[in-house]
Amino acid sequence: MGDQSTTNPLIMDSKSVHPLHQIAVTPTHKLLLKQWLKEEELILNRISLKETQIDGVRREITNLYCFFFIFHSTLLILLFNSASSNPHGGACRRSWIPSLCSLLCSLGLVWAVRYKTDVESHMEKLLEREKEDGKLLGKCVEELKKKGVEFDLLKEVDALRRAKSLRVEAKAVRKWSARDFVILFFFTVSCLVLALVRVILCN
Repeated sequence: MGDQSTTNPLIMDSKSVHPLHQIAVTPTHKLLLKQWLKEEELILNRISLKETQIDGVRREITNLYCFFFIFHSTLLILLFNSASSNPHGGACRRSWIPSLCSLLCSLGLVWAVRYKTDVESHMEKLLEREKEDGKLLGKCVEELKKKGVEFDLLKEVDALRRAKSLRVEAKAVRKWSARDFVILFFFTVSCLVLALVRVILCN
Protein backbone atom coordinates (compact mmCIF):
# COMPACT_ATOMS: atom_id res chain seq x y z
CA MET A 1 0.00 0.00 0.00
CA GLY A 2 2.85 2.33 0.84
CA ASP A 3 4.52 1.80 -2.53
CA GLN A 4 1.22 2.36 -4.37
CA SER A 5 0.61 5.60 -2.49
CA THR A 6 4.04 6.92 -3.44
CA THR A 7 3.82 6.05 -7.14
CA ASN A 8 0.38 7.56 -7.68
CA PRO A 9 1.49 11.15 -6.86
CA LEU A 10 4.42 10.75 -9.29
CA ILE A 11 2.03 9.75 -12.07
CA MET A 12 -0.24 12.66 -11.27
CA ASP A 13 2.74 15.06 -11.22
CA SER A 14 3.97 13.90 -14.63
CA LYS A 15 0.51 14.33 -16.11
CA SER A 16 0.03 17.76 -14.57
CA VAL A 17 3.31 19.15 -15.96
CA HIS A 18 2.73 21.71 -18.73
CA PRO A 19 3.58 20.37 -22.23
CA LEU A 20 6.03 23.23 -22.85
CA HIS A 21 7.91 22.29 -19.69
CA GLN A 22 7.98 18.67 -20.85
CA ILE A 23 9.46 19.82 -24.16
CA ALA A 24 12.04 21.97 -22.38
CA VAL A 25 13.41 18.99 -20.43
CA THR A 26 13.32 16.60 -23.42
CA PRO A 27 16.26 17.25 -25.81
CA THR A 28 14.72 15.65 -28.91
CA HIS A 29 11.39 17.47 -28.61
CA LYS A 30 13.15 20.73 -27.74
CA LEU A 31 15.44 20.49 -30.77
CA LEU A 32 12.55 19.65 -33.07
CA LEU A 33 10.51 22.60 -31.81
CA LYS A 34 13.46 24.94 -32.37
CA GLN A 35 13.95 23.65 -35.91
CA TRP A 36 10.27 23.98 -36.77
CA LEU A 37 10.03 27.49 -35.34
CA LYS A 38 13.10 28.50 -37.36
CA GLU A 39 11.66 26.93 -40.51
CA GLU A 40 8.35 28.67 -39.85
CA GLU A 41 10.18 32.00 -39.68
CA LEU A 42 12.00 31.24 -42.93
CA ILE A 43 8.71 30.41 -44.64
CA LEU A 44 7.21 33.72 -43.47
CA ASN A 45 10.25 35.57 -44.85
CA ARG A 46 9.92 33.79 -48.19
CA ILE A 47 6.20 34.60 -48.31
CA SER A 48 6.94 38.27 -47.66
CA LEU A 49 9.65 38.30 -50.34
CA LYS A 50 7.41 36.66 -52.94
CA GLU A 51 4.57 39.08 -52.20
CA THR A 52 6.99 41.97 -52.75
CA GLN A 53 8.19 40.43 -56.02
CA ILE A 54 4.62 39.92 -57.23
CA ASP A 55 3.81 43.57 -56.47
CA GLY A 56 6.89 44.59 -58.48
CA VAL A 57 5.82 42.46 -61.47
CA ARG A 58 2.31 43.94 -61.33
CA ARG A 59 3.76 47.47 -61.38
CA GLU A 60 5.81 46.54 -64.45
CA ILE A 61 2.69 45.19 -66.17
CA THR A 62 0.84 48.43 -65.39
CA ASN A 63 3.73 50.44 -66.86
CA LEU A 64 3.54 48.33 -70.03
CA TYR A 65 -0.20 49.06 -70.29
CA CYS A 66 0.41 52.80 -69.97
CA PHE A 67 3.28 52.77 -72.47
CA PHE A 68 1.13 50.87 -75.00
CA PHE A 69 -1.61 53.51 -75.00
CA ILE A 70 0.77 56.48 -74.78
CA PHE A 71 2.81 55.21 -77.75
CA HIS A 72 -0.19 54.64 -80.02
CA SER A 73 -1.89 57.88 -78.99
CA THR A 74 1.27 59.85 -79.76
CA LEU A 75 1.73 58.01 -83.07
CA LEU A 76 -1.81 58.75 -84.23
CA ILE A 77 -1.55 62.43 -83.26
CA LEU A 78 1.75 62.83 -85.13
CA LEU A 79 0.39 61.07 -88.21
CA PHE A 80 -2.75 63.21 -88.15
CA ASN A 81 -0.66 66.40 -88.02
CA SER A 82 1.57 65.08 -90.80
CA ALA A 83 -1.40 64.25 -93.02
CA SER A 84 -2.97 67.66 -92.38
CA SER A 85 0.21 69.50 -93.41
CA ASN A 86 0.60 67.38 -96.58
CA PRO A 87 -2.87 66.95 -98.10
CA HIS A 88 -1.59 65.94 -101.58
CA GLY A 89 -1.49 62.23 -100.72
CA GLY A 90 2.29 61.80 -100.56
CA ALA A 91 2.02 60.41 -97.05
CA CYS A 92 -0.30 57.64 -98.23
CA ARG A 93 2.44 56.06 -100.37
CA ARG A 94 4.68 55.92 -97.29
CA SER A 95 1.96 54.69 -94.91
CA TRP A 96 3.64 51.28 -94.68
CA ILE A 97 6.50 52.80 -92.65
CA PRO A 98 4.42 53.95 -89.62
CA SER A 99 2.24 50.85 -90.02
CA LEU A 100 5.29 48.59 -89.75
CA CYS A 101 6.64 50.54 -86.75
CA SER A 102 3.25 50.32 -85.03
CA LEU A 103 2.99 46.58 -85.74
CA LEU A 104 6.48 45.78 -84.44
CA CYS A 105 6.00 47.88 -81.31
CA SER A 106 2.59 46.32 -80.67
CA LEU A 107 3.94 42.80 -81.04
CA GLY A 108 6.83 43.61 -78.70
CA LEU A 109 4.55 45.08 -76.04
CA VAL A 110 2.03 42.23 -76.31
CA TRP A 111 4.84 39.69 -75.92
CA ALA A 112 6.23 41.61 -72.90
CA VAL A 113 2.78 41.74 -71.26
CA ARG A 114 2.27 38.03 -71.88
CA TYR A 115 5.69 37.19 -70.45
CA LYS A 116 5.14 39.29 -67.34
CA THR A 117 1.68 37.83 -66.73
CA ASP A 118 3.15 34.32 -66.98
CA VAL A 119 5.81 35.30 -64.44
CA GLU A 120 3.10 36.68 -62.16
CA SER A 121 1.07 33.46 -62.46
CA HIS A 122 4.12 31.29 -61.69
CA MET A 123 5.05 33.37 -58.65
CA GLU A 124 1.47 33.24 -57.37
CA LYS A 125 1.63 29.42 -57.50
CA LEU A 126 4.92 29.44 -55.58
CA LEU A 127 3.41 31.81 -53.01
CA GLU A 128 0.39 29.52 -52.59
CA ARG A 129 2.72 26.55 -52.06
CA GLU A 130 4.70 28.43 -49.41
CA LYS A 131 1.48 29.32 -47.60
CA GLU A 132 0.38 25.67 -47.64
CA ASP A 133 3.75 24.62 -46.24
CA GLY A 134 3.38 27.24 -43.53
CA LYS A 135 -0.06 25.92 -42.59
CA LEU A 136 1.17 22.32 -42.40
CA LEU A 137 4.15 23.30 -40.29
CA GLY A 138 2.01 25.54 -38.07
CA LYS A 139 -0.34 22.62 -37.33
CA CYS A 140 2.58 20.40 -36.37
CA VAL A 141 4.02 23.09 -34.07
CA GLU A 142 0.66 23.52 -32.37
CA GLU A 143 0.31 19.75 -31.91
CA LEU A 144 3.80 19.54 -30.43
CA LYS A 145 3.10 22.39 -27.99
CA LYS A 146 -0.22 20.84 -27.04
CA LYS A 147 0.92 17.22 -26.54
CA GLY A 148 4.43 17.69 -25.15
CA VAL A 149 6.25 14.38 -24.70
CA GLU A 150 3.15 12.51 -25.87
CA PHE A 151 3.88 13.86 -29.35
CA ASP A 152 4.96 10.91 -31.51
CA LEU A 153 8.06 12.21 -33.29
CA LEU A 154 8.40 9.46 -35.88
CA LYS A 155 4.73 9.38 -36.78
CA GLU A 156 4.14 13.15 -36.96
CA VAL A 157 7.38 14.03 -38.76
CA ASP A 158 6.79 11.27 -41.29
CA ALA A 159 3.24 12.53 -41.82
CA LEU A 160 4.57 16.06 -42.46
CA ARG A 161 7.11 14.80 -45.01
CA ARG A 162 4.46 12.71 -46.76
CA ALA A 163 2.08 15.67 -46.90
CA LYS A 164 4.76 17.77 -48.60
CA SER A 165 6.00 15.09 -51.00
CA LEU A 166 2.60 13.73 -52.00
CA ARG A 167 1.08 17.14 -52.56
CA VAL A 168 0.31 17.17 -56.26
CA GLU A 169 -1.08 20.20 -57.93
CA ALA A 170 -4.41 19.53 -59.53
CA LYS A 171 -3.97 20.35 -63.19
CA ALA A 172 -7.24 21.95 -64.12
CA VAL A 173 -8.44 22.03 -67.69
CA ARG A 174 -7.01 25.07 -69.44
CA LYS A 175 -9.68 27.76 -69.69
CA TRP A 176 -9.76 31.34 -70.82
CA SER A 177 -8.49 33.57 -68.05
CA ALA A 178 -8.47 37.31 -67.51
CA ARG A 179 -4.87 37.39 -68.79
CA ASP A 180 -5.94 35.84 -72.10
CA PHE A 181 -8.67 38.44 -72.53
CA VAL A 182 -6.14 41.21 -71.87
CA ILE A 183 -3.84 39.87 -74.60
CA LEU A 184 -6.80 39.58 -76.98
CA PHE A 185 -7.81 43.17 -76.18
CA PHE A 186 -4.31 44.50 -76.92
CA PHE A 187 -4.18 42.54 -80.18
CA THR A 188 -7.54 44.01 -81.22
CA VAL A 189 -6.40 47.54 -80.37
CA SER A 190 -3.21 46.99 -82.40
CA CYS A 191 -5.27 45.98 -85.44
CA LEU A 192 -7.50 49.05 -85.01
CA VAL A 193 -4.45 51.30 -84.84
CA LEU A 194 -3.14 49.85 -88.12
CA ALA A 195 -6.49 50.59 -89.75
CA LEU A 196 -6.51 54.12 -88.33
CA VAL A 197 -3.00 54.77 -89.66
CA ARG A 198 -4.19 53.88 -93.15
CA VAL A 199 -7.34 55.99 -92.83
CA ILE A 200 -5.49 59.05 -91.50
CA LEU A 201 -2.75 59.02 -94.12
CA CYS A 202 -4.84 58.11 -97.16
CA ASN A 203 -8.18 59.84 -96.51
